[in-house]
Amino acid sequence: MALDENIRKELEGYVDLLEQDVVITASLSDDKASNDMREFLEEIVGLSSKLSLKEETLSRTPSFALDRDNGNVGIEFAAIPLGHELSSFVLALVQASGRAPKIDDSLIKRIQEIDKELHFETYVSLTCHICPDVVQALNTMAVLNPKISHTMIDGGIFQDEIKEKDIMAVPTVYLNDEEFAAGRTTLEEFVDMVAGAAELDLDLSVPYDVLVIGGGPAGASSAIYSARKGLKVGIISDRIGGQVLETFAIENVIGTPYTEGPKLAASLHTHMKEYDIDIINTQTVTDLRKEDLAIATLENGQEIKAKVAIIATGARWRNVNVPGEAEFKNKGVAYCPHCDGPLFKDKNVAVIGGGNSGIEAAIDLAGVAKHVTVVEFAEELKADEVLQKALYNLDNVEVHKNAATSEILGDKSVTGMTFNDRTTEEQHKLDIDGVFVQIGLVPNTEFLGDTFEKTRMGEIVVNNVGETSVPGIFAAGDCTDSRYKQIIISMGSGATAALGAFDYLIRETK
Repeated sequence: MALDENIRKELEGYVDLLEQDVVITASLSDDKASNDMREFLEEIVGLSSKLSLKEETLSRTPSFALDRDNGNVGIEFAAIPLGHELSSFVLALVQASGRAPKIDDSLIKRIQEIDKELHFETYVSLTCHICPDVVQALNTMAVLNPKISHTMIDGGIFQDEIKEKDIMAVPTVYLNDEEFAAGRTTLEEFVDMVAGAAELDLDLSVPYDVLVIGGGPAGASSAIYSARKGLKVGIISDRIGGQVLETFAIENVIGTPYTEGPKLAASLHTHMKEYDIDIINTQTVTDLRKEDLAIATLENGQEIKAKVAIIATGARWRNVNVPGEAEFKNKGVAYCPHCDGPLFKDKNVAVIGGGNSGIEAAIDLAGVAKHVTVVEFAEELKADEVLQKALYNLDNVEVHKNAATSEILGDKSVTGMTFNDRTTEEQHKLDIDGVFVQIGLVPNTEFLGDTFEKTRMGEIVVNNVGETSVPGIFAAGDCTDSRYKQIIISMGSGATAALGAFDYLIRETK
């Protein structure tokens, strides 16, 4: 398989970064996947004199391991890492050569102190834009600690394993042969899961001027604008990037013709680190109250105080909230057609939701699934006309409008769903293998209770400077009653809330 010229040029730039020789050990046979992998690896090895290829039998065929002359690195790929996983391969190659991962020294120390044998296996699809983050996180752990190893497995090649383990969502991670995690998980979260949560290494005796809760576009913007005013700023986030991490192609951030969610999230993190901001990551706020100071309570009971607070907790995928949805999540109930769609090749699936996201999902899934059924609650689809035209031109899609989903059925995994015709009240049953829920977002504001004024949808009501109904507490982004939920609007509202908070500090506090 000939590498695309653009990919070849990109790889040539990265192999120049290799610090030591890397030996690629491949386990191959005569099947098509093995032959494709052999051609891929031969082309890779041809890019640098520091790379060599040898063949041995590994636990999976086809697969390959990255080693140094002086020992095993602990990274294997049971895949031809193209598509979204090309970046994972390149990063693993560079790190296997001895180049240090670009992460905080404190996190490196925590990984190196893990004193137990851990073998991770991650099942992925090459179309999944979430999977590389998980693969790269576990590869980094393997590079830093000889007791840790990691194998990335392409479910498209190893379909028997996918079927045997009943894997219906990616990424799915196994640890020492037991299912361990599913979906997006960050490096910090993996370390917390195997080594326990780290204690906050911060001096909290002096309150922050501004405490931002939430690390998405609105939160990052709030923190940066506040720091630029010379304020003492802290930001608490369970995951830097927030909902942006679940977004693939982003083409509407003005001045940036194209980027991807994980890349934008990484740039938000990098930008914040340019300022004197305390980034309190992998922490969840369970309560926020205002006394003389704003007081945020973490999940572990610790309290963090500030003169003002900015809530930027964003939103998450809305659940349809019917019996079977929670029970079969990742077992046929899915929320990302790009990630999990390939696992439903030649199967029957349903999409709940007739807005843009639902119809885009149906169109994507129609290319891999045997049949797609769209179930829309309203009397008409809400998607743009151009999407509807594209949908109705497909011969393996049907649409049910004015239909209320009532239950998702299954045994070990999804086998069907029922919906009621809202006009006739007649119940219908679909025999399907998967359900993709695409019915919009719900704000992450439940932890605030009834202290703050909210809309009936749970959105925080704010004024034109981002202040909530509680003086001294501001809010920004998708968790507010902002009419339009867009990345660039969230960034702008974060700046507005920060400037509003600065003005409040000048006028109302001493």
